Amino acid sequence: MFTTNISDLLLRLPALAFAITIHEFAHAYTASLRGDDTARHLGRVSLNPLVHLDPIGTICLVLGTFGWGKPVPVNPRNFRNPRWDDVLVSFAGPLSNLLSAACLGLLLRLVLAQYEQVPEFFLEGLIPFLVIAIKMNLVLAFFNLLPLFPLDGSHVLRGFLPARQRNTFDRFSERGPIILLGILLLDGFFHLGVLSAIIGPPIGLLFHLLVQA
Repeated sequence: MFTTNISDLLLRLPALAFAITIHEFAHAYTASLRGDDTARHLGRVSLNPLVHLDPIGTICLVLGTFGWGKPVPVNPRNFRNPRWDDVLVSFAGPLSNLLSAACLGLLLRLVLAQYEQVPEFFLEGLIPFLVIAIKMNLVLAFFNLLPLFPLDGSHVLRGFLPARQRNTFDRFSERGPIILLGILLLDGFFHLGVLSAIIGPPIGLLFHLLVQA
């Protein structure tokens, strides 16, 4: 059992580092494209995992099914169009994970199609890694699309709301971190499965389409 857990951890760590790095790089790069170089000046427009990993968020993703990277600093006042550029920058992270999952799914299909031509010792590590990496990217994408502040989904939803509704949503967003923490604690201590009930179905459906269809 201990060996299995270690083996799983050795696959999860690089998959996790890849998913978080792609996610945060997409935020930083898109912000730079839209006129805000705050992240670029801090070295965050980088594919180096060390500049993007958040210690607590990484531990949560390794031990559980959710997590996050180090938030990318953004100054909306530098955007050309603050409202919609904030939507683009926020959505860039989850979108990058969805695209990564699609590319990894394609790679997995190619590997399986050439199963008999690839050395068995190579497949024993590659196939489980690809499966875990696909799941990691899907989890990170859909978790961050939840419309709860400070997750990306709250910024995306806010951008599409009329001005009056945005003000109401801003007041609700003040409770976002508490609500999010409450959900995570309830799931962690009482195993209610609230988070998995919300993001589990779309993750399962897309994983099936990418890997098994």
